[in-house]
Amino acid sequence: DLQICQHRAPTCCTKKMEESYQAAVRRERTQSIQALNFELKYMIVGHITAFQEAFESLLRFAENRTSSLFETAYRPMAKEAAEPVKELFTDISLYILGAETTVESAVLRFFDSLFPLVYSRLINPGITDLSEDYTECLRLTRQDINPFGHYSKNMVTELSKSLWASRMLSQALSLGIEVINTTEHAAFTKECSRALVKMQYCPHCQGLTLIRPCVGYCLNVMRGCLASVSELDAQWREYISTLEYLTNEMAASHDLEIALTGIRNSINEAILHAQLNGPQLSATVDKVCGQPKQQEGNLSSDNIMPVKEATETQTFVMAYASLNNKRREFINYMKRSRTFYASIAERLCDGDLVMRDSSTCWNGEDVV
Repeated sequence: DLQICQHRAPTCCTKKMEESYQAAVRRERTQSIQALNFELKYMIVGHITAFQEAFESLLRFAENRTSSLFETAYRPMAKEAAEPVKELFTDISLYILGAETTVESAVLRFFDSLFPLVYSRLINPGITDLSEDYTECLRLTRQDINPFGHYSKNMVTELSKSLWASRMLSQALSLGIEVINTTEHAAFTKECSRALVKMQYCPHCQGLTLIRPCVGYCLNVMRGCLASVSELDAQWREYISTLEYLTNEMAASHDLEIALTGIRNSINEAILHAQLNGPQLSATVDKVCGQPKQQEGNLSSDNIMPVKEATETQTFVMAYASLNNKRREFINYMKRSRTFYASIAERLCDGDLVMRDSSTCWNGEDVV
C-alpha cells in the first residue's frame, strides 16, 4: 500500500511511515531555509538597530545645540521654547521611522509655536497678556505675514532632502525583514513533499540508510519545490540596488549631519529676521489680533532651565563615523547576497544532504 516509496524489492516501510516522512521533510526544509535566512536577517536587524542608535545620537546632539541657542542668545524665551524644540525633534524622529507625517508639517508647526514667543519676548518684551486666544491669533498670523522670511522654507527644503533617504532606507530595511519572514514560511505542495520523501527517505525503506541523493537529482527536486521562492530573484536584485542607491544618497550631498546640525543656524537666522522686521510685524499684528496688555520694564528671566552648552561634539563625530562605517559594511554584505533567492536550491543541496565524494548515490529509483 505504499504511495511514494514503491519498489520491486522487499521493503521495511509502511504507509504510516511515509506520512511521518512527509511531515519530517517539511519540517527539515523549513528549518534549513530558516538557517540560510538567519545570517541575512541578523545582518539587516543589526543594521536597523545600529542605524537607529546612531541616528538618535545625531538627533540628540542637534537638539542640544538648538536648545543651547535659546539659553545663550535668547534667554527670555528659553524655558518656553524648550517644548516646541523637543516636539520638532520628536517629529523628525517619527518621520524617519516611517510615521504618517511630513518634514514640512513638523517644521511649520515648530515656527507656528515659536512666533508667539519671539513676538512677546523679543519684539515686544513688555507683553503680559499671552492668553490662549491671543497666542492662537499669533500662530495663525504667522502663516499669513511670514515673520521668519525664507528661512523657514529653506529649513523645510534642506531637511526634506536629507531625511527622505533616511526614511526610505528605514522602510526598505523593514521590508527586507518582511520578505525574508514570508519566504521562511513558504508552503510546500503535496507534490513537493512526496518528491522530498522519495529523494531523502525512500532509500531507508530498503535499508540503505547511508546512501544519500545524487547532486543533480537534489537540485532538480529543490528547484521544483522552491520555484515560487526563486521567482523573487529579479525583485531581490532590484531591492539590493535600491538599498545601495539610498545609502549612497545618505552619504552624498543630502548629508544627514549637515542638515541636522544646520537646524540651529536656520532657527537663529529666522529669529534675527523677525527681530529686524519687528516694527512692521507689530503694526500688522495689532491690526489683526488687537493690542495686548503691556507692563513697564523688562520681563524677568527667573526660573529658566539651564541648558548645558553642547559638549558632545566628539560623541557626535563618533556616532556619525559609526553610522557611515555600518552603512558601508552593510551594503557590501547585501551586495554579496544579490543571488540569495536564485541560488537557494544550490545552498540547500550543499553540505551533508547529498553525496559529493563518492561515486555511489541515490537517483530516486535506485542506487547508481
